[in-house]
Amino acid sequence: MTDPRKDVIELEERFHDEWARSTPVEDIQVDATFEAPTAPENRHILKWLGDVRGLSLLDLGCGCGEAAVYFAKRGANVTAVDLSSCMLDLVQRVAKAHGVSVATAQMSADELKFSDATFDVVYAANLLHHVDIPKCLDEIKRVLKPCGRVVSWDPIKHNPLIKVYRWLATSVRTPDEHPLGMRDLNLFRERFSTVRYETFWFTTLWIFLRFFLVEKVSPSKERYWKKIITEADRLAPIYRRMENIDRWMLRALPFLRRYCWNIVICCVK
Repeated sequence: MTDPRKDVIELEERFHDEWARSTPVEDIQVDATFEAPTAPENRHILKWLGDVRGLSLLDLGCGCGEAAVYFAKRGANVTAVDLSSCMLDLVQRVAKAHGVSVATAQMSADELKFSDATFDVVYAANLLHHVDIPKCLDEIKRVLKPCGRVVSWDPIKHNPLIKVYRWLATSVRTPDEHPLGMRDLNLFRERFSTVRYETFWFTTLWIFLRFFLVEKVSPSKERYWKKIITEADRLAPIYRRMENIDRWMLRALPFLRRYCWNIVICCVK
């Protein structure tokens, strides 16, 4: 009998190999991915992590390598892991372009080939909605050192606008994806001593509507979540104004958090 998970893994590997082959090194926005006004998830993560110099950091599901290279530039000892060998090759080329060194390893996020208690930090961006979440979290906990930290961010499944966007954006994502629900926070609480979360992009999702309705950008031809970084300077004024509205609304009406686009989860082992 065919293992359905094996089929998913092979699909994910092929999809990300093709993505990597079609992406020039010069298009990888390393610093902007963490510092742009339109990168609230990573700005929050940087504030929570603080100084990472000298820490062993695992970038799990590293993709094009923005995080791996960024943290290496900040002095962390980075290991980047991905299913895609082409992505890992791209990571090495991006690291070279930025004058840093990053170790790479090809493996599945839910079957890590590292010893117990290897890393101080595990960073996982847009990963968990591709994998078996409980199994992956078990592996993350295993490879973290005592009091080690894990930071992750992924899309949330409850927002109807995002559901429509995902339905339209079929060619820039894989069909097995499963955005997180708020109940998935319990999976973290069962495994880690400290669990904190924040959500981002509520009224600021107007930018997505603007791409689609005003600028006529097809969500199936261009990744909106990359476009908000590459065009951060243009989008910054409207984003900042609406981010202030988001902060007020989500603080005053916390039940609205489930209808944001992304959730950032920060944990301590």
